[in-house]
Amino acid sequence: MSPYALSMLMSSLAVGTIVTLSSHHWFLAWMGLEINTLAIIPLMTKMHHPRATESATKYFLTQATASALILFSTTINAWMTGEWTIMNMTNPTPTVILTLALAIKLGIAPFHLWLPDVLQGLNMLTCLILSTWQKLAPMALMMLTSHQLNTNLLIAMALMSTIIGGWGGLNQTQMRKIMAYSSIAHLGWMILVISFAPNLALLNLLIYLVLTSSMFLMLMTLNSTNTNKLSISWLKTPTLAASMMVTLMALGGLPPTSGFLPKWLILQEMTKQHLGALSALMAMSALLSLFFYIRLSYTISMTSPPNISNSSLTWRKKKNLTYVIPILIIMSATMMPITPTLLLLN
Repeated sequence: MSPYALSMLMSSLAVGTIVTLSSHHWFLAWMGLEINTLAIIPLMTKMHHPRATESATKYFLTQATASALILFSTTINAWMTGEWTIMNMTNPTPTVILTLALAIKLGIAPFHLWLPDVLQGLNMLTCLILSTWQKLAPMALMMLTSHQLNTNLLIAMALMSTIIGGWGGLNQTQMRKIMAYSSIAHLGWMILVISFAPNLALLNLLIYLVLTSSMFLMLMTLNSTNTNKLSISWLKTPTLAASMMVTLMALGGLPPTSGFLPKWLILQEMTKQHLGALSALMAMSALLSLFFYIRLSYTISMTSPPNISNSSLTWRKKKNLTYVIPILIIMSATMMPITPTLLLLN
C-alpha cells in the first residue's frame, strides 16, 4: 500500500474516533463511527488474500447493521424527546436498541460471532487496531449513556461474554482467535460495571488496551501466529518470551500483575451493590480464560517443538525492538501499586 494512502487511512481512523469522542449530537457521533468503519476496511484488504476479503466483508456487514440500528434508535429518541443530545436517552425502547447496536459494534456476546473470524483473516497490525483503537468510540458512547441503559440487559450480556470468551478460547490454537475471545471476555467485565461505576469501566478499558497492545506487538516481533510457532519463541528472543508469560498472566488477572487490579475493584463494587452471586459467577468464569492463558505460558516455557531447527536464523535472532514494547510490558506488570491512589480517587 502507498504510504500516502496509508497515512490518509490512519488519519481518517483518528479523525473518526475523535469526532465521536467530542460530539454531543447523535448524528455527529454516528458520522464518526462511519468514518472509522470506512477507513479500516482498506487496511483489512491490503493483504490481497481471500481470507482478508472475507474478513472485510463480514466486518462491513456487521458494522453497517450496527450503524443502522444506532441511527434508528436515535431517530426514535429524537422523535419522542424532540432533541438529538447524546445524554438524553430517556425512553426504554430506543435505549435497548442502542445497547444492542453498541454490543454488535464491540463484539459483545451474543453478538460476538463475527470477531474471531474477522481477526483470523487479518495481519497482526490490523488485528491490533481492530482490538484496541476501534473499541474506543463505541465504548465512549456506552459510557456517556451508561446511566440510562438497561442494567439487567448489560449484566446478562456481561456474564454471557465472560463465559463465552473463556469457553471459546479453550480449544483454539490460532493466536488471533485466542486474542479475539480474550477481547470478548474483557469487554464482559467492562459492561458489567459500566452502569454502577463508569470510572472502573474506563480503568478496565485502559488496562485492557495496554495488555492487548503489548501482546500483539510481542506476537508481531516473534512472528508467532499459532501455538506451534509460539513454542519456538524462546529460541528467537528469550527475554521477550519470558515477558510474554508475564503479560499472559496479566491478561488472566493473576496478582500482582496489572490485570488483577480491575477485576479486584469490579468484584468489590459488585459486592457493594449486593450482587454476591453474580460476583462469584464472574470470578469463576474468569478461570476459563485463565486456563488457556496458563496453557499458552506452558507452551512458551516448557515445551519443545517437534523438530528444532538447526538454522542460525532462529537462534537468538535479534529483532529491532522499539521502545514501546518494554514500556507496555512494564505497565502490564507493575500497575498494581497504584491501587490505593485509585481507591482514594473513588
